[in-house]
Order: sequence, then C-alpha cells, then structure tokens
Amino acid sequence: MKIVIQRVSKASVTINEEKVANIKNGLLILLGIVAEDTQEDINWLVRKTANLRIFNDENGVMNNSLLESNGDAIVVSQFTLQASTKKGNRPSYIKAAKPDIAITLYNNFVKTLENELGKKVQTGEFGADMKVELLNDGPVTIIIDSKNKE
Repeated sequence: MKIVIQRVSKASVTINEEKVANIKNGLLILLGIVAEDTQEDINWLVRKTANLRIFNDENGVMNNSLLESNGDAIVVSQFTLQASTKKGNRPSYIKAAKPDIAITLYNNFVKTLENELGKKVQTGEFGADMKVELLNDGPVTIIIDSKNKE
C-alpha cells in the first residue's frame, strides 16, 4: 500500500461537476493498493499518517501532527500510484489491486483513519473520474510505502 500525503490549505474533489469532498487545513491522501495489502498495512499507514509531525506549531516549526492540529482529511483512491515504468513508455498497472480487493481495503483505510482521528474523513468515489483540486501548503508532499518501512 502506497500513499502520497499532501499538506493542504484547501482541497476538494469534484465528480461530474458536483463537489463531493471539500476541506480547509489538513491532508489530501492519495491511496494506491496492491492485492497483497492487508489490514496490517492499513493500521501502520494510518498511525503514521495521523501522527506525522508536518503541521506548524505556534513558532512556525513543523512539530504538530494531523491529530494535534485538528486538521481534516480527504482520501482518494489512485491505482496509478502502483504504476511500473520499468519497461517502455506506457506505464503498467498490473500490480494495482483489482476492484474486488481494492474497494474493501480502501473502505477499511478510510474507516481506520476515521477511528484514529475521531472524526469523519471525506473521500472521492472509488473508480470515478475525479477532478482533485488542492493548494499545497509549504509545499509539503510525502510518499509512504507500507512495504518499505525505513
């Protein structure tokens, strides 16, 4: 399981010209799932995400977590995070989990993050053509892979 975390001043997701998610300060989380992912991957990534100290404290130093800053979150499924670009110029998405596996893991990730944060987490719609807008704050963008726990 791979995530791209972006600290945002605002972010939204629009589907068919309807805004389905909208936050101010918080995180936009892009989530890429492979078939081998488990609840253990979810738990590790959620704890890491909720406690990552990337929000400014009263001195303007990145010292607070999403939990401490009471920020919001949007989670967007993005199978292209699992792209392989090793051969040729056309990315291969063969590693990305098929919908029958990915939807369950995606929903579990969202529910686990909601439990960790103690609040509702907004989402896009799995498999939809989404327009994601964001104002990256910092900019702060971090990639975390549960299969590479360095």
